[in-house]
Amino acid sequence: MCTAITYQTKGHYFGRNLDLEGSPGETVTITPRNFPLAFRHAPPQNRHYAIIGMAHVAEGYPLYYDAVNEAGLAMAGLNFPHFACYHPQQAGRENIAPFELIPWVLGQCATLDEARKLLQRTNLLALDFSPQLPRTPLHWMIADRTGAIVVEPLQDGLRLRKNPVGVLTNAPPFDFHLTNLAGYMRLTREVPVNTFSTELDLQPYSRGMGAMGLPGDPSSASRFVRAAFTRLNAASGETESESVSQFFHILGSVEQQRGCVHLGGGAYEITLYSCCCSMERGIYYYTTYENRRITAVDLHREDLETDTLIAYPLRTTTDFDWQN
Repeated sequence: MCTAITYQTKGHYFGRNLDLEGSPGETVTITPRNFPLAFRHAPPQNRHYAIIGMAHVAEGYPLYYDAVNEAGLAMAGLNFPHFACYHPQQAGRENIAPFELIPWVLGQCATLDEARKLLQRTNLLALDFSPQLPRTPLHWMIADRTGAIVVEPLQDGLRLRKNPVGVLTNAPPFDFHLTNLAGYMRLTREVPVNTFSTELDLQPYSRGMGAMGLPGDPSSASRFVRAAFTRLNAASGETESESVSQFFHILGSVEQQRGCVHLGGGAYEITLYSCCCSMERGIYYYTTYENRRITAVDLHREDLETDTLIAYPLRTTTDFDWQN
């Protein structure tokens, strides 16, 4: 289970929680402009936009979970079980494997409009990366400075939806989550007003009672509602540090703690990492479950004209800042 959000202050930000029971071995990975991006059934991109994001590098190929390119277009893939439907090759379409979709889009698109036009002629293939790395049921959120869309591979093909909430979780499909928000329209960040009865003088006994009923469980539907309420009501200063800090606080409202989602045996789902991409600056900020200090990797501090992947291992151990 995962949660992705967009957020705007003076700048524009995009990121997610990755919730899993174990790490597949990811790194903050930079794909420079001249790294040859190969595709199973499409011509390679020998020169493309530089990309930074979280990826598992397998056989020299960056399998991105989420990323932003140097033009400021960002994208994340989230688990979409029971609904994701991939197809055989189709004539006259761009046939792309699911594990190729993030580099396919971010390598050649600078804007959300360009991504939308590309995806309208794209067919997602029922194709595994390898026997050891079978395909994952996914849907995606893509964003730039103008807004966001959700991309879902369904039985009748790719469905593209405008995302006015700036949030994505997991199954069911996005349309369900938008409809489900109507059940919470009474929630408010303000002091609640008594509508129970005019015959009773009911008064709030605590701050925050306007949001009573906001779901707190870790299901995808509840996380969508909670993340949407938090994001849409969040107030932040406009500096980079204030914006990034607030972004991680929003993600913190839906993070997974070890022990709350038991998967059998000794396995528990946790938030392996949380990330925040600055669209304008090309900076990838992240925290991990055992290291809450924000770490930053700057795309533009690297030589982007090389043809070799650049990878930074995650900081995954607790790091105390002693004050005495």
